[in-house]
Amino acid sequence: MGRGLVNRLLALLAAFAALALPGMARAEDGYDLWLRYAPLDDGMAADDAAALGPVTSASAPTPTIIAARSELERGLAELLDGHEPAGRGIVLGLARDLDGAAAREAATLEGQPAGAYRIARLADGRILIAAQDDIGLLYGAFAFLRHLGAGEPVSTIDDISAPAFSLRIIDHWGNPSGLVERGYSGRSIFDWWHLPDRLDPRMIDYARAEASIGINGVVVNNVNAKAYVLEPRYIAKLRRLADAWRPYGIRVYLTARFSAPMELGATGTADPLDPAVRQWWKDKADEIYAAIPDFGGFLVKANSEGQPGPQDYGRTHADGANMMAAALGDRGVVLWRAFVYSAEDSTDRAKQAYNEFVPLDGKFADNVILQVKNGPVDFQPREPFHPMFGAMPHTKLMLEGQITKEYLGFATHLAFLAPLWKEVITADTGHGGVVAQNLVGMAGVANTGSDRNWSGSHFDQANWYAFGRLAWDPRMSSGNIAQEWAAQTFSRDPGFLAEVVPMMLGSRQAVVDYMTPLGLAHQMGTGHHYGPAPWICDLARPEWNPCYYSKADAGGIGFDRTATGSDALAQYAPTVAAQWRDPKAMDEDYLLWFHHLPWDFKTQSGRALWPELVHRYDRGVAEVDAMAATWASLAPNVDEQRFEDTSEFLAIQQREARWWRDASIAYWQSVNHLPLPEGAAPPAHSLDWYEALSFPDAPAD
Repeated sequence: MGRGLVNRLLALLAAFAALALPGMARAEDGYDLWLRYAPLDDGMAADDAAALGPVTSASAPTPTIIAARSELERGLAELLDGHEPAGRGIVLGLARDLDGAAAREAATLEGQPAGAYRIARLADGRILIAAQDDIGLLYGAFAFLRHLGAGEPVSTIDDISAPAFSLRIIDHWGNPSGLVERGYSGRSIFDWWHLPDRLDPRMIDYARAEASIGINGVVVNNVNAKAYVLEPRYIAKLRRLADAWRPYGIRVYLTARFSAPMELGATGTADPLDPAVRQWWKDKADEIYAAIPDFGGFLVKANSEGQPGPQDYGRTHADGANMMAAALGDRGVVLWRAFVYSAEDSTDRAKQAYNEFVPLDGKFADNVILQVKNGPVDFQPREPFHPMFGAMPHTKLMLEGQITKEYLGFATHLAFLAPLWKEVITADTGHGGVVAQNLVGMAGVANTGSDRNWSGSHFDQANWYAFGRLAWDPRMSSGNIAQEWAAQTFSRDPGFLAEVVPMMLGSRQAVVDYMTPLGLAHQMGTGHHYGPAPWICDLARPEWNPCYYSKADAGGIGFDRTATGSDALAQYAPTVAAQWRDPKAMDEDYLLWFHHLPWDFKTQSGRALWPELVHRYDRGVAEVDAMAATWASLAPNVDEQRFEDTSEFLAIQQREARWWRDASIAYWQSVNHLPLPEGAAPPAHSLDWYEALSFPDAPAD
């Protein structure tokens, strides 16, 4: 039988299968993310087609406007699935190019920041997407397709939206070798070896995905940077990326190693006050801007975890940051990370960033932005908000969150992080306003990699999506974000959404419960941060040991951060500190973060602390079991590959949640010598068994 005949038969069989099983979800692998543009059902597609027409532009074509128009045409063709638009059309236009009713609608954008857009249905039936700049038209195009993709009818569209923050950045922790620090979705998405000669086509799909959620900047290399990424050969590679992403409104940023001028042989020092060092950075910035006129700037990790910095020369963080800011001038910004902790500082690790940076308030240049982690330690399943937020009124701050789940089960465990970030950005700082009101931007540590589905697991895509949506509008609810994402990514079926959205919203709390309940933190295996290891107490630096954070002994458990302990509580505004000072009245989600309490301390449930702790572990395990059962019931709504992928990961999560619960309880019992509460199941193995487990091959250490 000839190959051509075989291919025709296979095509006929595929077509027959599609006709015979119209209700079955189409096969997918996750590559399209939330930009699937899955066909609407016939009734809605017919209604929308009747209200829509061809896409036209009232403004001269630019690469960004062309991208907006192309996205609209692509998205509508797939959503309408053969239904021909018969309406008046969709008009893309800059405010200055519009007239009549369209101009009046666009006038509502006056005074709005860059990227704002207006979507309206005009009296003559046309759909208007208006903006004051090209990128606003692209954002508006994606917003219009998001409205339709979530199953909302054209007739209800009426939107004016503007970004809350000027900087909405994704940080990649990949290395030039392709390995990704804290990456759980394959190798780096950047093919540095073949750049600039070859641009991976994925880079365009990546840019589309970022633009669709409002991201406008990407840091392309690890915070633990190599000096050689500042060499001319890498600037050429960076230029190729910048040129590809420019139509999508994405500026490239580079992590710069503070000691680069010395390591590259140009100077004998990296002292930020040395004239030769300052001139080197100025010349390097000029070289980059000659190649990339819209280069965003430098991200810097200094004097943290062994990285070089200004303190090596007796200088301050402000001295270092301002030196680099002067090199950039008004062309870009310095994003100076506030994640610092030192082996020479014996105080509470949670206090160190505040102690180093707050006294420098007002001493940073105007184009320096301190990038501050959401909490004072390190991306834990739950932390209180960082006390630096609100405490530096004369310094620009942006929040750093971790999309990749270094401490929440990697890509395997389902944990929707929008509720975590919402807890932070909506927290009252006590200094006037919530955290979001004290920010100029948000940066998220990427979870994207070379895996076909980009993020290692299908549900981890939701965290990428949620971060972008919150960076655009921190007022959005976690529920609305989950609903949007699930409808576009999996299914618009109301029954499906009614089950999967609550599952997502409860998933992060489940992880908190089976890993670090009641305010415990950093109980993970050291180095790779995989699995439980509360028994580790013998590493050289105290703050590397899980037992440093639990302070568990026969008398009790928890880290005393009140005035009788490290007094980290005093770093918060008095009104905020008062909320956490009394263990009997406070939010118990932070109980053991701030207090060392006896095992028989009476909690708000009426249970003593020990049975309450066990109850929380059991609750987390039960919630994961419920998540798995919910997902199993949704098979008819999801294509086979993504359903099976998620089912397998949930099975792993069920097993590892029990491991966390059992290993933790076994260790606490070895310390407190208390019996298990009545009805609680004993750990499946002895403490010795859990302690003997070793994972030298765990990813991303």
